[in-house]
Amino acid sequence: MANYRFFLDYLVHKFSAKTRHGVHSPFVYKLIDEVIYDFSAQPYEDEIERKRLALKKDTRIITVTDYGAGSMLNNGKQKAVGTIARNALKPKRIAQLIARLAHHFAPSTIIELGTCLGITTAYLAKANPDASLITVEGCPQTAAIAQQTLDALGASHVQLKIGNFDTLLPQLIQEQEKIDFLFLDGNHRKDATLNYFYHCLPKTHPQSVLIFDDIYWSKGMKEAWQEIKNHPQVSLTIDLFFIGLVFFRTGQEKEHFKVKY
Repeated sequence: MANYRFFLDYLVHKFSAKTRHGVHSPFVYKLIDEVIYDFSAQPYEDEIERKRLALKKDTRIITVTDYGAGSMLNNGKQKAVGTIARNALKPKRIAQLIARLAHHFAPSTIIELGTCLGITTAYLAKANPDASLITVEGCPQTAAIAQQTLDALGASHVQLKIGNFDTLLPQLIQEQEKIDFLFLDGNHRKDATLNYFYHCLPKTHPQSVLIFDDIYWSKGMKEAWQEIKNHPQVSLTIDLFFIGLVFFRTGQEKEHFKVKY
C-alpha cells in the first residue's frame, strides 16, 4: 500500500511540476537554470561513484541501530553493507544535486543529519572544501563504515558525530552561531521532522537553506512538509519530489514551487 501511494504521489508531481520555463520567480528560475539543471560533470564524482560501487559489493554484515522510521525496503537488525548501499544511499543524481546546491550557496557551515555510509557526505565535502561540515549518524556500525568511506575519499576533515538525532541535533544547533545549510535525511517521521525544523528556526537567517529528504515518504512526512511550507518564517519552498528546499529570504513574497527533476 505504501509503495502504491508513493507511486501515485510521484505521478501527480510529474504532471503538475514545472520546468524553469514555467517559473516566474527570477530567483527560482536562475536556481533551476544554473544549479538544479546543471548536469555538467565534476572532477570528484568518478572517485565517489567508484566507492559507491564498492560499497554495493561489500558483504560485511553489521548491526543496524535505527532510531527513526526504519527503511521502506529492509528494516532488519542485521544487514549487509551492500544491502544498505543499494537501498539507503541517495541516488547519484540526488547526491550530486545536494552538493551543487551547497556549492552554489557557499555556506560557512554545512550540517547533515543522516550520514548513512558517507557517500552524500563525501559529495558535500568535495563540492565545498572550505566549509565546516558536520554530519550525524545514529548507528555506530554504519558510522564506522562511513568514516572509512570519508577517509578513503580524502574527506577525513568532516566531523562525524554518532548518536540519537533527537539528542544530538538540538545540542549541535545550539553550538552554531547560525545555520547556513542543513540537509535533513534521518528519522522520517512527522513529529521528529517538525521537531528538527523548529529547533533550526531560531538560528536561520535570510540566506539559510534547509533541505528535507523524502517529503513524500509517508502520509506523516507529507503533513510535515505542508506544515513547514505554511510556517510564517518560510518565504519560499521548492518541491523536487524526492527532496524539498526551504528558504527564508527577506522581501520575498511567499511562494511554493513544484519543479521537475
